[in-house]
Amino acid sequence: MPDLKKTDPKAPKFLELAITDPEGRLWGKVIAQEKQFASGSVGFYCNGKVENPESHERYQAGLNITLIGSKPDGKA
Repeated sequence: MPDLKKTDPKAPKFLELAITDPEGRLWGKVIAQEKQFASGSVGFYCNGKVENPESHERYQAGLNITLIGSKPDGKA
């Protein structure tokens, strides 16, 4: 894989993300682990399930957090 265009040496190995509604009620927490994406970019990725605290219906959550400018040159 080509050398990364940009990195963040001060980034942690993971992020803990709290998902809340506009009233501040917690739907759940997910952990985003560091990741190198197929595009070559780096960042964080998480998936997990959260629950509506009112109805108790469950939702699946997925999120990519990509370091802007980290895609190596020559990657599509």
